[in-house]
Amino acid sequence: MQGFIALALILGFVSPCLCTRMNVGTENAIYNVIQYGARGDGITDDLQAFVSAFSSACKAAGMSTLIIPAGKKYMVSKANFSGRCSARVLIQLEGQIVAPSRAAWKSKLYWISVEYVDELTIDGNNKGGFHGGGPTWWQCPTCDRPVMLFFHSCNGLNVRNLRILNSPRSHVAVTMCNHSTFSHISINSAATSPNTDGFDISRSSNVLIENSMIRSGDDCIALNSGSFFINVTRVTCGPGHGISIGNLGRSRSNDQVSDVYIRNCTFIGTTNGARIKTVPGGSGYARQITFEQVILSNVMNPIIIDQGYKISPTDTSVRVSSVTYRGFTGTSASKIAVNLNCSSSGCFDILLDQNNIVATQAGKMTSFFCRNAHGTVRNTFPNVSCLSN
Repeated sequence: MQGFIALALILGFVSPCLCTRMNVGTENAIYNVIQYGARGDGITDDLQAFVSAFSSACKAAGMSTLIIPAGKKYMVSKANFSGRCSARVLIQLEGQIVAPSRAAWKSKLYWISVEYVDELTIDGNNKGGFHGGGPTWWQCPTCDRPVMLFFHSCNGLNVRNLRILNSPRSHVAVTMCNHSTFSHISINSAATSPNTDGFDISRSSNVLIENSMIRSGDDCIALNSGSFFINVTRVTCGPGHGISIGNLGRSRSNDQVSDVYIRNCTFIGTTNGARIKTVPGGSGYARQITFEQVILSNVMNPIIIDQGYKISPTDTSVRVSSVTYRGFTGTSASKIAVNLNCSSSGCFDILLDQNNIVATQAGKMTSFFCRNAHGTVRNTFPNVSCLSN
């Protein structure tokens, strides 16, 4: 018996891969990308090691943990991680995953995609992250730039404590994911980086984004068609284009967004604060939307409804209604602090309540603009007297 134990210990030291694979079928199997051949030198393509380790973790019974160790840079080319998994997978991402050079990219759509993996958790433990090599792409305005991280049909997704830097295009795209949470996410790209949305959400419901900081060259968060029951809280945005609903109705599409609750957010030096944008000629609606307890610092358009996005407003079938702006405080970089530029069909049930938006520059006054906007104003500065009942 003692000889058998000694042999087992020797095998454990000599062949960690063997020990890892013996975890299959246990309650919490552990898989380490190093044991699957990852080099972590920032040069060698570690794609196959990542795919193999994830495949093993996905096939395990019960729960499994995939470890990406700290202290290394893992270069990974175009990767797709797809379920459906028999295990609930936890990815402990403590190292840095870096993109290949622009010339070596194998996809013009996405760098890393995760599809059909339910109950997945990705935890960076405030150490791990993704580096997209964006600056080399931003210099090429005609390039078909890829999205950095793409989550599709992943229900019960939980992504936390993660750093995401310098995407060629959007940093995180989420589509058809329900009951998902993103918390303590740090996104960072230059203010001049083109189309680098922090989050792009579409066709998803019950999504929470919380306790995060987003610096980008475009929308910090864009809520596109099919976004329902979205909660954004304690997010700091800036630089960037603010938090946007839309654009909706593009290419005469029927787009729908509702039940959006954005609370306790801060905008610093952004182009917009709370924005709703629609394109004339489309159809659908944006309704039951609340922006509440928002702090503004030198924001160009603190509150804006733009129903003529990139086109002069005309009659449009995208209906904007039941929108609340409550508890906005801070400074506007432009004279027009509240801009309600609705189509000829109008915006309805707009509520401005308990807001105080003053000019960034001392001695200047803030003002407002309305076009076909209908609703109620209470205890708001500037007093948006053009908003009609």
